[in-house]
Amino acid sequence: MNAPHPRPEALYLAQLGERVRAWRADQGMTRRRLAAVSGVSERYLAQLEAGRGNVSILLLRRIARAMEVPVEFLVRERDGSARHARVALVGLRGAGKSTLGEKLARSLGVPFVELDREVEREAGATLADVFAMYGQEGFRRFERQALARVLKELPRAVIAAGGGIVNDPETWRILREHCFCVWLKASAEEHMKRVMDQGDLRPFRGRAAALDEIRRLLAEREPLYARADAAIDTSGRPVRASLAELRALLSKEHS
Repeated sequence: MNAPHPRPEALYLAQLGERVRAWRADQGMTRRRLAAVSGVSERYLAQLEAGRGNVSILLLRRIARAMEVPVEFLVRERDGSARHARVALVGLRGAGKSTLGEKLARSLGVPFVELDREVEREAGATLADVFAMYGQEGFRRFERQALARVLKELPRAVIAAGGGIVNDPETWRILREHCFCVWLKASAEEHMKRVMDQGDLRPFRGRAAALDEIRRLLAEREPLYARADAAIDTSGRPVRASLAELRALLSKEHS
């Protein structure tokens, strides 16, 4: 006998709790600290994050103000069908985002977007020049602007995001909010081999221990990549097999 579907109210409260929990994780704020800043009990916040909140609009407003986000960020309902119309591939350089993304987009009949190229379009300069002229902070600003434009222009697309997008909490939140995100995983050795095969060691130029650096980046970003909706390990697998798994995953999500 099939289990009954959760009521819409329960699903909404679960989404609301996840947003508060994800925001705290992104900001590195404890529940106790948020309770103190908002004037709402820690017990109540625990219930809210567990999807058992029965929040009044005034309490919700106080929580939103303490979080320094608009109250509509907490109360808007997620349009799952619209979010699933865009697929975003994330992961470290060499995971297969461009290769798989282009093939997936072709098979789905939707545009393929490499976000780094859209950053160059937004800035009117190459990535190297963007970093040279504006630094990391400037790059992240252009990246967020480029993503906002892509989301506005393309209701359906496959997006290959830059490997470091997860390091910007707001841009990573926007991507997860509007796209079905898939983390393409690979071993450090596989990342190294693929980057070398591409003839582009840009992320590791001047590094004596490039493999150790890749391992460090993977360990550092793994908790962030893990917030994607799904993950596929592409290590030691032909592109065709990874693409088939990716398509099967998307078909299951749409069913």
